Amino acid sequence: MNATNTANAYKRQQIMTASPAELTLMLYNGAIRFVTESIQAIGKKDINKAHVANMRAQKIVRELMLATDMKQEISQKWILIDEYILHCLIQGNIKKDKVKLEEAKKFLVDFRDTWSQAMKLVRTDKASGTKFEA
Repeated sequence: MNATNTANAYKRQQIMTASPAELTLMLYNGAIRFVTESIQAIGKKDINKAHVANMRAQKIVRELMLATDMKQEISQKWILIDEYILHCLIQGNIKKDKVKLEEAKKFLVDFRDTWSQAMKLVRTDKASGTKFEA
């Protein structure tokens, strides 16, 4: 098995054993990575690579939107921000606008960091035996 196959096998195993919360964190990280790739590709005038990376980021944001539990009150506002992120990605892709992509990336980083903090709080509360109230 070569290094690429080993890395792919490791990634598959990581995904298959991840909790839903960890999968969400992975999705945010992936979206951020692809937006960053798109921004860099625009800077290098590699329009095709920018488009492909942007479309991958859009797909992840759509997946995050589908996974949002709309029964939660906060989800009603969260989904509006997701829609705005998607709008920024689409406009950034159409116009090859790095400013729009940076805006989308900022929201994704903020969401990812908030999600990560929430995961830490839940782990801490579980370890201490207290019940986390969201």
